[in-house]
Amino acid sequence: MTATGLDDAVPRPPVAERRLHPVTPFRRAWAPVTVLAGWAVHDPNGAQEQAQRLTSTMLLTGLAVLVPAAGLYGFLSWWFTHYAVTDSELRIRTGLLFRRTAHIRLERIQAVDVTRPLLARVAGVAKLRIDVVGADKKDELAFLGEREARALRAELLARAAGFAPEAAREVGEAPACELLRVPPRGLALSLLLTGATWGSLIAVVVVPPLLWLATHSLWTVLAVALPLLGAAGARSAGRFVAEYDWTVAESPDGLRIDHGLLDRAHETVPPGRVQTVRIVEPLLWRRLGWVRVELDVAGSDNSVLVPVAPRAVAESVIAHVLPGVTVPAAPSRPPRRAGRCAPVRWRGYGLAVTESVFAARHGLLRRRLALVPHAKVQSVRLTHGPWERLWRLADVHVDTGAGKTVTARLRDAEDAARLLSEQAERSRTGRRDARPDRWMA
Repeated sequence: MTATGLDDAVPRPPVAERRLHPVTPFRRAWAPVTVLAGWAVHDPNGAQEQAQRLTSTMLLTGLAVLVPAAGLYGFLSWWFTHYAVTDSELRIRTGLLFRRTAHIRLERIQAVDVTRPLLARVAGVAKLRIDVVGADKKDELAFLGEREARALRAELLARAAGFAPEAAREVGEAPACELLRVPPRGLALSLLLTGATWGSLIAVVVVPPLLWLATHSLWTVLAVALPLLGAAGARSAGRFVAEYDWTVAESPDGLRIDHGLLDRAHETVPPGRVQTVRIVEPLLWRRLGWVRVELDVAGSDNSVLVPVAPRAVAESVIAHVLPGVTVPAAPSRPPRRAGRCAPVRWRGYGLAVTESVFAARHGLLRRRLALVPHAKVQSVRLTHGPWERLWRLADVHVDTGAGKTVTARLRDAEDAARLLSEQAERSRTGRRDARPDRWMA
C-alpha cells in the first residue's frame, strides 16, 4: 500500500462546531412578531377589522400563545445554527425547517467586518459579516461575544493569508497604525456646509409661506413643512451618527475603518480590491480646503474612505490605498467647442492620464475626480453621438471590476481615438505588473 493510501485510510478528526452567543435567541424571537407586523402594514383595513373583533380575553390568550411561541422559535433557530472553521473553509449551518449550509472558501474571503448595534453593545456581543469574492450578499454570524468575534475575524484573515490553522490562531489580530481621525466638530460643520442640507432648509423656509398664500390652510402648511424639516434634520443627523468618530488605520490585512455613534462598525478595505477612488469637493468646502473620499471596491459595500478631511491629509490616505499614485493637480479641459454640446457644464469636465491612473473630473458646483488604476481597467470604449461627431468630439469610457464606469467627456475625437489605444495598452501592462491581491503581504 502506498503512502497516499495510508494517508487516505487515516480518519480525520471531526470538525468542532460552535454555536452563536446565548443572547441570539432573544434577537430571533422577534421574527414571528415581525411577520404579524408586516401583515398589518400590508393590509391595514383587514388588521383593523380583526382587532375590533378581539375581546380582552382573546387578546390575552393570543399574547399567552404568541410570546412562548416566539421564544421557542428563537431558541430552536439558535440551537440549530452552527459554524466551524475547517482547514479550507468556514462552514455555517442554519435553518429550522429548511436547512442551509454555506461553505465559504477561506482563500476567497476578502473582508471580515465586525459591527456592533447599540443593543448589541449593551449586551456585549457583535455581528461578524464575511465578504466573499463573487458573492452579492454577505454571510454573517449574529451574534458572537465581542472577544470571540475579534478572535474569529483575526483567525479568518490569517487563514485567508495562507497561515496554517495552528499558526493562524497564534497570529491574532494584526497591529494597526492610525492614519486619520475625523473630529466630531469638523464632521458637524462639514454637514452644515453641504448643499443637500442647505437645500432642505431653504425649502422649509420658502415652501410653507407660498402654501399659506395659496391655500390659507394651516393643516396643509404643517403637513408639508414638518416632513421637509424632518427630512433635513434626519439626513444630516443620520450621517453624523453613522460617521461619528471616523477612524482610518493601516494594518497588514488592509485599511481598517471604525465609525458610528450608536452602532459601531469595524470594516476592512480589502487590499488590492479597490477599483476606483473618488475625491469629492462640494462648493462650500473649497474655501476650507476640505474633500470627501469615496471608493468602489469589487464585491464589497465599503464606499466611503474619508467623510471629510483637508485635501493634503486625504491624499496621504489615498497613497496607502493606491501605493505610488499621485493625485493629478490640474486635469485638462475639453476643447472650447465642447460648449456646443454641453453649455457651461463643459468647464467642469477634465482628464489626466499618468503612469499609474486614469483620472476623469466632472462637476462645477460639486467636483468629483475619479482615479482608476490602469491595472483595474477591464475595458475601454469610445462613443460619440451625431452632434458630437459634428463638432469632432467623443467620450472615452473606462469600465472597472466593480461594475462602474468612469467617463472622460467631450474630448477631441483624434485625441480620444489615440487615448483609446494607449489606455488599452496601459491596462494590459498594468495588470501584468500589478502586485497580487494577498492578505498581509
